[in-house]
Amino acid sequence: MSKPPTLRLPPGARSYRLDTARGGFAVHEAGDARLGTALLLPGFTGSKEDFAGLLAPLADAGFRVVAVDGRGQYETPGPPDEAAYALPELARDVLAQADALGGGPVHLLGHSLGGLIARAAVLRRAAAFCSLTLMSSGPAAVSPLQRQRVRMLTEALTAWDMAGVWERMRALDPPEAADARTPPEVAAFLRERWMATVPAQLTATGRILTGEPDRVAELAAVGPRAHVLSGAADYAWPVPLMDDMARRLGARRTVIEGAEHSPNAERPARTAAALAAFWSAG
Repeated sequence: MSKPPTLRLPPGARSYRLDTARGGFAVHEAGDARLGTALLLPGFTGSKEDFAGLLAPLADAGFRVVAVDGRGQYETPGPPDEAAYALPELARDVLAQADALGGGPVHLLGHSLGGLIARAAVLRRAAAFCSLTLMSSGPAAVSPLQRQRVRMLTEALTAWDMAGVWERMRALDPPEAADARTPPEVAAFLRERWMATVPAQLTATGRILTGEPDRVAELAAVGPRAHVLSGAADYAWPVPLMDDMARRLGARRTVIEGAEHSPNAERPARTAAALAAFWSAG
């Protein structure tokens, strides 16, 4: 679970509902589109707030940046039907979001689970995007240990309410995710976000994380220009696996030193600089 470094939006940023052909989605937006527009997709149990630290530096670099809550995530509502969160449905949501932003192809970024969703959107309609960044997201299902954790979590959703599962989920966090320095307001936000997430979304996307096949060859065949970015360590996908994925894609590869599974939250300045350099190069 990403822990945003701050919950405050930078000057000039705004929160609003992005209306699309597939419904409304809660977003944070900053910057103008002088150098292009970027759409940022959060990971499992995540939300738009995970990208808070990227908004100001990417806006300052000349990009319009839109971070979104996916269907059933935090402030975007969703139905209690798991079929609504199947990967093809989530990919269609992303395409609708890109279309609603206007202005032509967008730079698409997906963090963790968001990377698998972003890949599915590109495979459905690559022309909607001028680049794809897979952040801390691998070629297929997560690592065996993480698959076990996700399955335990989704099984718990059938036995307890969201408050009860929250307490049990904390025990499933990897040791590196614990941080006694988490500000109280961020800790409170993390629980609030969990309680607002639709359980069916977690169950359905948990199956994506634990069962997604390797589709790197398909992605390499359709483009667009790709970037694989991660921290120096990762508990969901081994870093060498992401190195290999970048090679297979012919993608730019960036490793953010001092970061692990959430470089967007752990080292936002370095991450933003890497993203701006990649997007500007195209």
